[in-house]
Amino acid sequence: MTPLPDLVLYARPGCSLCDEAREAIDAVMVDRRARGLAVPRVEERDIETDPELHRRYLERIPVVELGNQRVELVVTVGKVRRLLDEAFGSAPSAMEETAAS
Repeated sequence: MTPLPDLVLYARPGCSLCDEAREAIDAVMVDRRARGLAVPRVEERDIETDPELHRRYLERIPVVELGNQRVELVVTVGKVRRLLDEAFGSAPSAMEETAAS
């Protein structure tokens, strides 16, 4: 079985959009675990510690990357959920099933 790619968050300290991205990622991971779905390892990279990352991402952070897929600037629960669903598949959550009824 091929290992899951890591979900990488490029961020920096003191970035409120980065804080929102962390919260969105956490919410989606909790939901996927609760539904028994694949959950990648989350790795955060501080762009302030690497000049190349700083140059590449300063005006785009937060950036969430999973394999060759990327979400930039506005990272929401919906965008993270779609990113993971496209990569690993999904099943409707109890909340989604109730809303569809």
